Amino acid sequence: MTSWTIHLRPSQFTRDPIPVLEGDGLRAELFTYDTGVQAVRLGNRRGELVVLPYLGQMIWSACFDGVNLAMRSPFQAPRQTAELLRTYGCFLYHSGLLRNGNPGPRDSHALHGEMPCAAMDSASLGIGEDERGAWLALHGQVEYLVGFGDHYVARPSVLIRPECTQFEVRMEVRNLGRGPMDLMYMCHANFAFVDGGRLVQPTGFSPRETAVRSAIPAIVKPDEAYVRRLADMAVDPSSTEWLNEPGRFDPELVFYLRGLRQGGDGLVRHMLMRPAGDAFGISYSSQVFPHTIRWILHNDRAQVCGFAMPATCEVEGFEAERQKGHVHSLAGGETASFAVTMGYLDATAAAEEEARIRQA
Repeated sequence: MTSWTIHLRPSQFTRDPIPVLEGDGLRAELFTYDTGVQAVRLGNRRGELVVLPYLGQMIWSACFDGVNLAMRSPFQAPRQTAELLRTYGCFLYHSGLLRNGNPGPRDSHALHGEMPCAAMDSASLGIGEDERGAWLALHGQVEYLVGFGDHYVARPSVLIRPECTQFEVRMEVRNLGRGPMDLMYMCHANFAFVDGGRLVQPTGFSPRETAVRSAIPAIVKPDEAYVRRLADMAVDPSSTEWLNEPGRFDPELVFYLRGLRQGGDGLVRHMLMRPAGDAFGISYSSQVFPHTIRWILHNDRAQVCGFAMPATCEVEGFEAERQKGHVHSLAGGETASFAVTMGYLDATAAAEEEARIRQA
């Protein structure tokens, strides 16, 4: 195995894209949005990702084989902010790490914690070769430190390969303190809503296996029809297997997927099938991610299907998750690592993936 590292600096990013690497079907270029946010475009022979190296290492956009994977929103470009809702248009953000989810009435934390818009300390490009061939990665690092409080370092990364329409998202967090710290992490992947799409999952659509979230977060303004919809979904969520009625997802619907079966390789797989037979896919270890959340929203402001977001907890906020025993503890000096593979599947690959899910 061989690899090389290119260290990046904010001063290298300009409004005009600057190619910094190209070869073996892989390429990287640096640029700055008109909003002032720096970005790295990682490309291969099938498509590209745009990643924000200094803004929580969000993946802002993803496109492979000409298919846009990301949610739609009014945000045409990322904005420099510490508040997630002021730049909510990305394909993926890292949710957590000390706190996660929608804050409840007893919580004081920000929506989905401190990591989504974290100002990263450093970023670098890596390129190398392993047993699977060539790869290109963007790495980042941020140190979190509060006087008399928690102290950790987080290292997110995203990796692509020359011919692959799926990519690897990773997060590593190390507790730099002596004592234990809370850990709550979710890989918040905001895939595009697919009108007429079909959800394929390694569990059933009974109310026990696809359980609707009954708690209503503060960002949702419910009416009587929405409350009735939640009650109906609590009895029978099976109608959500098909995304053929966008109006039922306004306001949002959130589900907890349970009883997930893993394949022979130890991974859990999900897909959102498109009408043409191709699909979006995601896979991960249920040992690392014991919870999976589904978030679907379709209105005039956003169209998104986070069909399988792996997590260490659910999304009711810190106090509620602590009461449920879902807040992990990371010992002093200990490191936790997370890895998710996701992306686009053409019709052939989607058929093969569906077979794997059915056989799990």
